[in-house]
Amino acid sequence: MTQTIADLARALNGRLWGEGDMAVTGAAEAGQAGPGQIALATTPAYTAKLAPGGMALLAADADPAALGLKAAILVGRPRMAMAGLTRAFDPGPGIAPGIHPSAIIDPTAEIGDDAHIGPFVVIGARVRIGAGARIASHVSIGADTVIGRDALIHAGVRIAHGVTIGARVIVNPGAVIGGDGFSFVTPEKSGVEEIRETLGERQAIREQHWTRIHSLGGVELGDDVEIGANAAIDRGTIRATRIGRGTKVDSLVQVGHNVTVGEDCLLCGLVGIAGSARIGNRVVLGGQVGVSDNIFVGDDVIAGGATKIFTNAPAGRVLLGSPAMKMEAHVEATKNIRRLPRLYAQVAELRETVKKLLEKDDRD
Repeated sequence: MTQTIADLARALNGRLWGEGDMAVTGAAEAGQAGPGQIALATTPAYTAKLAPGGMALLAADADPAALGLKAAILVGRPRMAMAGLTRAFDPGPGIAPGIHPSAIIDPTAEIGDDAHIGPFVVIGARVRIGAGARIASHVSIGADTVIGRDALIHAGVRIAHGVTIGARVIVNPGAVIGGDGFSFVTPEKSGVEEIRETLGERQAIREQHWTRIHSLGGVELGDDVEIGANAAIDRGTIRATRIGRGTKVDSLVQVGHNVTVGEDCLLCGLVGIAGSARIGNRVVLGGQVGVSDNIFVGDDVIAGGATKIFTNAPAGRVLLGSPAMKMEAHVEATKNIRRLPRLYAQVAELRETVKKLLEKDDRD
């Protein structure tokens, strides 16, 4: 994967400075780059760690000569350039072309041209695998599932029956796509239904036995979706659970049955979205955010880590806290909480002063 720094600069739409014929074999953080590695030094804190005589990816306003470099690529948006740089040197999972002899493939399945099928993969009846798709070892794919072209399914992924996966989708190890939804019912009104209506009051506590509501819907992942390691996307009850085009789902995220997630969203680690919730486009949910069932989170909402969203969230709102509130309100509330000890001390002092004045009046 060796290339010259001049070639790399053109690929990144950056400005080359210095010796363009220097060979680049990989990337490293500033201060750790060895021979042939380009150092990532896009902030002053990192440029201070650069060793003279090397090469680096720098912000457009940096001075490579003053840093003693031999060559540099200068870019206007360094983090965006990092996306292209890391892509250039990512070797990928190393899935061999063709179909491994240990794979078990139903005779009715259709495998596209140039697909890579790894060891011990199991592919069910009527599955369709798109051209150029790569399926790593120990993946299982249920009947009637469709996987789009150039998809990458990492080792150990479980894809249930009736799932539709778009083009260029990436599913990381251990994820489960299309497991049954967590949907159960009791013969009489359950305690959960009762307290949802009364907001906490219960008339009586009695034995309850849960009956499964089966999941007949599937899961649909749009083009360019990415699913993190050990994430779980449950299938719908009647209609499909849907994840929109370009959305990125982090590791250990749980998306419940019937949920609809819009396009270009970010769902960070340990997010949990309960059944039938609707998430708009370009929504960002920080780590450990929880979303209650049957509510709507509007387009462009950003929720900070550990926020708990219990009610509908209007489009464009920035949320924080549990229960979720506007970020500025949460920040002010936190400030007020921190002031409470001082306020308590002032009230105690005032009470003592009033007590002394009253005692003085009684003596007079």
